[in-house]
Amino acid sequence: MADSNATVAPPADASVTPAAPTAPTVPFTQNAALPVEAEESNVQISLVLVAQRDDTYYLPNDDKELDRLDLMHQMIRIISRDQLHLAPLDDKKPMTVLDIGTGTGIWAIEMGDQYPLAEIIGTDLSPTQSTWVPPNVKFEVDDCEESWTFPQPFDYIHIRYMIAAIRDWPKLVGQAFQHTKPGGWAEFQDFDAHYYSEDGSMVEGSVTGAWVKDWTLATGNSGLEFMPGRKLEGWMRDAGFVNLRAEKFRVPIGPWPKDKHLKTIGAWNLVQLEDGLEAFNMRMFTQVLGWKPEEVHVLVAKLRQEFSNPRIHMIYNFWIVYGQKPSDGKVEVEPDVI
Repeated sequence: MADSNATVAPPADASVTPAAPTAPTVPFTQNAALPVEAEESNVQISLVLVAQRDDTYYLPNDDKELDRLDLMHQMIRIISRDQLHLAPLDDKKPMTVLDIGTGTGIWAIEMGDQYPLAEIIGTDLSPTQSTWVPPNVKFEVDDCEESWTFPQPFDYIHIRYMIAAIRDWPKLVGQAFQHTKPGGWAEFQDFDAHYYSEDGSMVEGSVTGAWVKDWTLATGNSGLEFMPGRKLEGWMRDAGFVNLRAEKFRVPIGPWPKDKHLKTIGAWNLVQLEDGLEAFNMRMFTQVLGWKPEEVHVLVAKLRQEFSNPRIHMIYNFWIVYGQKPSDGKVEVEPDVI
């Protein structure tokens, strides 16, 4: 495993309000609506939520969120030093590519431009993608947690940024294995939402630390995975992939690092976090943890204060893991250790 690690201005300081009290856990029910107070709040979240998965998908897909996803895409390109993928692909040969959870479709579109001989399909729960696409790219509405029905396997499957969106990761990775051609590659890219500091500046009892614990509780109660990054390699190995490579990247929050590359990543990350904080938290915290909308607003303000504090050097990790399906298409089972 390798441990690795273009510029925007950092956002303005956020105002601060008193800390939010905790609230009891409540079930995350299918098709449950937000509390009336949330609908009447000045944030409004624009909950254009996906009907097929309204019981699990916690984010909106309005214009503001789609803009944030495009920003996230650019940040990930910076993290990976401007590479769309790390798996070894041949741009001189035709290939079929599947992009699961394509979001705005920006990765698939850029991939289509970079690989004109490839045929690329991007799938997502809702049709939010651009209609201006390369001729070798198309999009389909599909739920990746249902049984995949693609008639032919793919040379390369790409699955990125599915944190807190998947109920059954082993099934998802297993379907990716089944639908990869023998000798083909699959690549997963995702986060671990464990916030930490390497210099002790993120202290015990921080608002961010409590927030991560609440998110871990909420996603656990909802059957979702909040820290998939570190588990990707194991899931891929269990599914049958070989020639695995896992790379971990440090992702700072804010432009505090001295290293220029990490400083740039941190600046982008601070912007995307502040843009998404309200939407990240409102639905999950009100429906799952039973918070009031005004409590969420207070929490968001305090998180913004910690995130933008240059004396608090918070980091989390981003993982890129890729592997190959054996050329004979069979799952290799390791012998039991006696």
